[in-house]
Amino acid sequence: MAQLLDLKDDLDIVVPTIRNLDFLEMWRPIFQPYHLIIVQDGLRLSLLRFLGFKKKYIFTIDDDCFVAKEPSGKEINALSQHIRNLLTPSTPLFFNTLYDPFANGADFVHCAKVICDHLGLGVETGLPYIWHSKASNPFVNLKKEYKGIYWQEDMIPFFQQIVLPKECKTVQDCYIELANKVKEKLAPLDPYFAQLGDAMVTWIEAWDELNPPPETAN
Repeated sequence: MAQLLDLKDDLDIVVPTIRNLDFLEMWRPIFQPYHLIIVQDGLRLSLLRFLGFKKKYIFTIDDDCFVAKEPSGKEINALSQHIRNLLTPSTPLFFNTLYDPFANGADFVHCAKVICDHLGLGVETGLPYIWHSKASNPFVNLKKEYKGIYWQEDMIPFFQQIVLPKECKTVQDCYIELANKVKEKLAPLDPYFAQLGDAMVTWIEAWDELNPPPETAN
């Protein structure tokens, strides 16, 4: 735990909210050592991911997320678990974002995604460590997302049947190929998918620009 507390100068907790801050009282014992940034202008969690912060680590949490409990009733410190995993060494084939996928009741899944199936990589999921109680209006959400009900009739078979070519050797290759397939097969459903495919390509281009491969030693 001392190692986690030593990060208090390297970690900010960012909370976007359009509601009151009463929910933070539940998080007080966990968040108290850290610096909190409260964004109360309607900026949502998804947009915050694109903003830049000065600290080495950023923990973002929405205002309808609460402290979860283990079956025994013990409260789960999601922040400490997340930091511990970020500090845990990873390998080229495994990046640890879970607190304990081997815990009793955890869901351990391999090759759950198209790209991971193709490359033979493992995908792991663990027990939920945050209690997410949706605070948004479900009827408003339905108006925004109703098209997805119709799209899934084509999207589900698309992902079930897609086969990536053997020439795709990296995650980037697979993602670009998947983006092209999305534009080819799903764009006729709605212009959204053409924009999505372009955005997927842009994301990989930006990733490669910011994460150039190491130079090969002579």
